[in-house]
Amino acid sequence: MIVMLVVVFSCIAGIGYAKKVMVMKAIEAHKNFAMPPVAVTTLVVKGQKWQPVLSAVGSLRAVNGVTVSTDLAGIVSEINFESGAAVKKGASLIQLDTQQEEAQLHAAEAKLEWTKVDMDRKRDLVAKKTISPSDWDSAQSEYRQAVANVDTAKAVIARKHIVAPFDGYLGIRQVNLGQYLNPGASIVPLQSLDPIYVEFNLPQQDLGQLAVGKKLRLRAADIEGEFEGEINAIDSRVDDATRNVMVQGTARNPDHKLRPGMYVNVDVLLPEKDSVLAIPVSSVNYAPYGDSVYVVKPAADGKPGLEVEQHVVKLGPARGDQVSVLSGIQDGDEVVTSGGFKLCPHAAVQVNNAVTPDNSLTPKPNDT
Repeated sequence: MIVMLVVVFSCIAGIGYAKKVMVMKAIEAHKNFAMPPVAVTTLVVKGQKWQPVLSAVGSLRAVNGVTVSTDLAGIVSEINFESGAAVKKGASLIQLDTQQEEAQLHAAEAKLEWTKVDMDRKRDLVAKKTISPSDWDSAQSEYRQAVANVDTAKAVIARKHIVAPFDGYLGIRQVNLGQYLNPGASIVPLQSLDPIYVEFNLPQQDLGQLAVGKKLRLRAADIEGEFEGEINAIDSRVDDATRNVMVQGTARNPDHKLRPGMYVNVDVLLPEKDSVLAIPVSSVNYAPYGDSVYVVKPAADGKPGLEVEQHVVKLGPARGDQVSVLSGIQDGDEVVTSGGFKLCPHAAVQVNNAVTPDNSLTPKPNDT
């Protein structure tokens, strides 16, 4: 029995010692174990000039824009335009039937001729004192009334000839030949396209940076290029519901690509700032407790390779693929631009900039 117990205890002791050796080896191996470095792309931050802007969404409106209509009833006898055509001020658009008015004009002209003859005759008679002065006064009054009747008839005929009130482009015709029009009936929209107004709202805190003459930059969806303009008016009051102020600008539109009613992205250009630190948006790790970026540094304790430090940053305005950084990094820092979601503080990294994310102030994605 004693021998058997000694043998059992010896086996247990041997197994325990073997396990202890294995654990010690595992601990030693763990101390020497290092995670493989994470492949990342980086960008060295450099101060650059940036054009600060106040951005808004605006709506376009014609400097001169009306729906041409008639103020007299009548039947359309002539249509002298095509839908979508360019017209000059005074160009004939439609003619309403004026047969009745022309007959009234002829009657008024005949009456005018008679009153003139009668007035001339009475002028001679009053000079010879064969009629009283009151008869001469009545003849003059009748003549002036006849002149007024002729002018009235001509004015009515002229009002039935509808012309373009200003240079511009016509819309879709809304009347047909032979159609009876009531007073105020719409005929055709007419819009002037160059220049064109843009109206937009900005918060009241931006009011101090606005002034008449400030330059504007406009961009419209699906229209290539940018359009230049300037502020020409700022509303005299701030909306008490939204605390926004209405701003009106005038933009050049020589190719007539912009049309009234379109919406556009508007930038109010502010004075340029030097030494703005801008990084790709892909560099930022957004989080409720604070945004951060990873900065590449040499490994600590003299170890070979590179590691990252996490820096909490305060972000400023964004432009295209870039966002400005107000604090948290310095000029010359090398920040991680992609692969940051796999990192933690002091993680080892390997920089590979063969393929880097987009970093343009004016990106043009292929799928938009």
